[in-house]
Amino acid sequence: MPPQSLFDMSKIDLDRILVDKDGVYSVNPHRHEFALLDGFCHLDLEAQEMAAWIDMKDDAFWVRGHIPGRPLFPGVLMIEAAAQMIGYFAKVYTRTDGFIGFGAVTDVKFRGQVSCGDRLLLIGKMQEIRGTRRAVGAAQGYVNGSMVFEGCVTGMMI
Repeated sequence: MPPQSLFDMSKIDLDRILVDKDGVYSVNPHRHEFALLDGFCHLDLEAQEMAAWIDMKDDAFWVRGHIPGRPLFPGVLMIEAAAQMIGYFAKVYTRTDGFIGFGAVTDVKFRGQVSCGDRLLLIGKMQEIRGTRRAVGAAQGYVNGSMVFEGCVTGMMI
């Protein structure tokens, strides 16, 4: 049985775009193939909660080589997308510039697959923000309401 959602997902209006791809670009330094997030549909600075999404496209860079004939979004990219979401939130929350890099990834479990045509909904809840130096957030990913992964990401300002 999968764990509970990090927060009440009924708070999320999936049709509401709070931050589009250009808005993500204005905060996160990732570009080209590694700019994974398509946008945010939930940001609650007080509760330290967030939700972002990625629409899986047939022409994404990983499709051709990650299981030809049955492309699956790589688990390591799910973790990267969660890190980009946590990093975005931490930079907006602390109002800091600079780059937040990986410090750690823990408690990761993959529970399902993500394929072309899917929308991966990422949700996150901050567990710790230490000034502008360190940010720790729990993350979960969902496709069609089913959890496909979970984990905890630690980011460090580098």
